[in-house]
Amino acid sequence: MKIEIKELRKKDYKKAIEFAITGMHFNRYLDSKALLKLYGTYFLYLELTRASQVIAAYMEGELVGVLLANIKGEQKKYGSFWKSLYVKIFVFLQNIFYKSGVNLYDKANKEMLLQYSKKNSPDGEIIFLAANPQIRVKGIGSKLLNELERRESGKKIYLFTDDGCTYQFYEHRGFERACEKDIVLDFGNKKVPIKCLLYSKVIE
Repeated sequence: MKIEIKELRKKDYKKAIEFAITGMHFNRYLDSKALLKLYGTYFLYLELTRASQVIAAYMEGELVGVLLANIKGEQKKYGSFWKSLYVKIFVFLQNIFYKSGVNLYDKANKEMLLQYSKKNSPDGEIIFLAANPQIRVKGIGSKLLNELERRESGKKIYLFTDDGCTYQFYEHRGFERACEKDIVLDFGNKKVPIKCLLYSKVIE
């Protein structure tokens, strides 16, 4: 079956949220299905408001993968008042109930970016890349990344990930690990050790 690159349809946001929950293993932090859905929605809305490139992969009309990137100087086309409001409300509640865990992860990424930026001047960031985990077709992630490389050839791109995600995919595609930082997220009754990672590449 052929993988086609198209614009992300609004009706497929729910599927993209499911890809994020499964592919990024949000269940490491949250046990409740309701909270997982709320967090997945928050995550997608946050990244859509930041993204200047929104690339979707479809097979026979069905969404099978999504890539979001924020490139300097490009217009952000997917933001909206309601997405921004949802994100603000969720951040407020998140800081009340999970402040220590959330802040530690964000702090680790900010520290890595600061370290990375001392010797690098990136043009943009891949902020989300996920494929449908239920489809056993290979090449979805590569197809999405190829499209970004076609659009943004010659630019230096970085991304954040961690050892709970399939970071090996980026290594196979020529991304180099620029920084790493070990942390332990504290969610009260659950403590999650994580190695935060920053990868970088000049895409061609």
